[in-house]
Amino acid sequence: MIRVEWLYWLVGLVFVVMAVQMAKDRTNPKRWTSAAFWGLLGLTFPYGTGVTGTEGFTLPAEPLGVAVLALIVLAGFNFIGKGVPVTTTEEERTASAARLGNKLFVPALTIPLVAIVCASLLDGSGLFETGKATLIGLGVGCVVALVVGMLVTGERRLSVPLTSGRSMLESMGAALLLPQLLSVLGSIFALAGVGTQVGKLVNDVLPDGSKYAAVLAYCLGMFLFTVIMGNAFAAFPVMTAAIGWPVLIQQMHGNEVAVLAIGMLAGFSGTLCTPMAANFNIVPASLLELKDQYGPIKAQLPTALALLGCNIVFMAIFAV
Repeated sequence: MIRVEWLYWLVGLVFVVMAVQMAKDRTNPKRWTSAAFWGLLGLTFPYGTGVTGTEGFTLPAEPLGVAVLALIVLAGFNFIGKGVPVTTTEEERTASAARLGNKLFVPALTIPLVAIVCASLLDGSGLFETGKATLIGLGVGCVVALVVGMLVTGERRLSVPLTSGRSMLESMGAALLLPQLLSVLGSIFALAGVGTQVGKLVNDVLPDGSKYAAVLAYCLGMFLFTVIMGNAFAAFPVMTAAIGWPVLIQQMHGNEVAVLAIGMLAGFSGTLCTPMAANFNIVPASLLELKDQYGPIKAQLPTALALLGCNIVFMAIFAV
């Protein structure tokens, strides 16, 4: 049986291998501290398994906490750098793109296709860990996509995609970890009772029994909290504890699945509008070398507002 922990170990191994590459890259002025950051991050994956005790043994959690603090120091004091990427010339890339054409999309499309097949056909088959077929399928899809990409491009050296991946990793930097950090922040807010306090404030303002006002408050709250926190997963526990669950579901007997799903989509609309979602909006502008770093946000804003409006209407009509 394939377990989800194996996927985490593979991710950690990739980080460690790339860290070794960084340590050897003399074009990176911060190669040792960069290697320390990504190597330490990679080692936390297998060590985290030991902390959870899922493998039949338990490791102390304190070293993991120290590692997290070290990562914060390395990223916070700008000890992460990047070297000169090893790549082809612009003429070579243009010729390769013309030769491959739409075949370039095949590896990217392989990932969701494999994930869907695994989640639909192999969940409960005994091949994958119970309840983890989608996540494991995503990991398997990435591995299959790597093989497909090498076949499509005719590349036979595994070091080439690893080096290209390292260049992208260095370009993104610590922003790569923002979704995970912001999700944890949302959990901390929920445990601290922020959602409950927000709910009290909202209940003092909302008209009694007004379905439309409650729907508007929940969707707008998800949108605005996502803009502020940069991640819908961080906003979700706060706004759901404040309005979604106690008001829309318990008081107004809304459909649980519909309310929560549409609420999350309202939050995703906010993701399109915030520089806090750096890995979605700021990093792509840097990778594409756009003159305006807020260009993606400006282009996405009309779509985001339209989606938010649709989510409000859908929730009011179908969910509550």
